[in-house]
Amino acid sequence: IFFALLLLLFASERPLELRAAKRNCRTLLERGGREFGASHYPIIVAMHSAFFVSLVVEFVLRSAPLTSFFAFPLILLVAAQSLRIWVLRTMSNRWTTRVIVIPGEKLIRSGPFQFFSHPNYVAVAIELFALPLIFGLFVTCIVFSLLNAIVLLFIRIPSERAALEWSQSTEFFND
Repeated sequence: IFFALLLLLFASERPLELRAAKRNCRTLLERGGREFGASHYPIIVAMHSAFFVSLVVEFVLRSAPLTSFFAFPLILLVAAQSLRIWVLRTMSNRWTTRVIVIPGEKLIRSGPFQFFSHPNYVAVAIELFALPLIFGLFVTCIVFSLLNAIVLLFIRIPSERAALEWSQSTEFFND
C-alpha cells in the first residue's frame, strides 16, 4: 500500500507541474523568449515516463516490501521534494520543463540558486535514486540514475548553457 501511495503522489504531482510549465512557457514565449533544445525534450519526457513504468514492473516482479534501510532513501526523497518546491517557488512564472530564455533577463540567484547551479536537477536526481531505493528496486535506481546523469550532463545542461550565452550576448544591449 505504501508503494501505491508514493506512486500516486508522484504520478498526480507531475500533471500539475506540467500544466504550470505549459502556462509559463506560453508567457515566456509571448514576452520574447526563445526555446533551446526542443529536440531533446521528448527524450526527457520518455525517460521520466519509463521511470514510472520501470518502478511498477520491478516492484511487481520483485514483490518485496520495504527494504530494511528504507528510512534513509525516504528522508532523501522528502528532502528532494522540499528542494523541488523551493525551486518552483523561487522561479515562480519562469519555471518550465523546457529551456526558454528571454534576452537580457537576469539569472535567478536567490533561493536554492545561491547554493546550486541547477537545484531542480539535483532534486530530480535524488528522486530517481531514492524512490526506487525505498523498495529495493535496484535496477530502476541504477538505470535511471545513470540515464538521467547522461541526459543532463551531455544534452540538457549544454543546451541551457547555449541558451544563457545567447540571452546574455551583447547583440541585445547598447552599452
